[in-house]
Amino acid sequence: MIVREWLKKLMDTSERDVKRLMPIVHKINALEPDFQALSNEQLRAKTDEFKKRLQDGETLDDILPEAFAACREAARRTLNMRHFDVQLIGGIVLHQGRIAEMKTGEGKTLVATLPLYLNALLGKGVHLVTVNDYLARRDAVWMAPIYHLLGLSVGVIQGQSAETDERGGSYIYEPGYQHPDPRYLHLREVTRKEAYAADITYGTNHEYAFDYLRDNMVYSPDDLSQRELYYAIIDEVDSILIDEARTPHII
Repeated sequence: MIVREWLKKLMDTSERDVKRLMPIVHKINALEPDFQALSNEQLRAKTDEFKKRLQDGETLDDILPEAFAACREAARRTLNMRHFDVQLIGGIVLHQGRIAEMKTGEGKTLVATLPLYLNALLGKGVHLVTVNDYLARRDAVWMAPIYHLLGLSVGVIQGQSAETDERGGSYIYEPGYQHPDPRYLHLREVTRKEAYAADITYGTNHEYAFDYLRDNMVYSPDDLSQRELYYAIIDEVDSILIDEARTPHII
């Protein structure tokens, strides 16, 4: 009985949270016709406008509706994918630093583009954490056209593995670049530091952790690969922060 009441309260709280976010969703939807009327150049210029407004004192929450509307329009133009209202809600929740549970097929990969784009506008670098190298590479290349249209760069961190035949390395997304390995299409190999200097970086928790440990062993700040850590979205958060957290990373 106690458990049932607790679950009911938990569900009621979740529903109230969603209702509180609906006014923001309505603002984003109201902006959609205006952003659809923009040319690609004008849409790209919105990123510079948002950055300027942040420098002038506005907050990420202030520009969230417009930034989400811009990202939604970029996704529609580049991937023919439009964020639904439930995905907008998921993006807001992730921006707020909370956990958003979504079923398989509800578009988690697309949802993440919204808060990643928004938080990347501060120029501090943001990270997407996945459970394996294949997903990091796939999701980065899949979603990169959205960021590219909006004027942001995308980096990919890969680990080398003999078991999965992963080549490892670090990469920057370039639409016209033809990598000799078709699995790395549009990915140009760069230094670790350059990949982390991208506006948005995709990688696994293992590679991020090992790079962090290596950075703690360097003698000069010039040899650091990672920037100061700012914002990250973790896919399969329960697996990474609970199950895999019990496995130590040792150099």
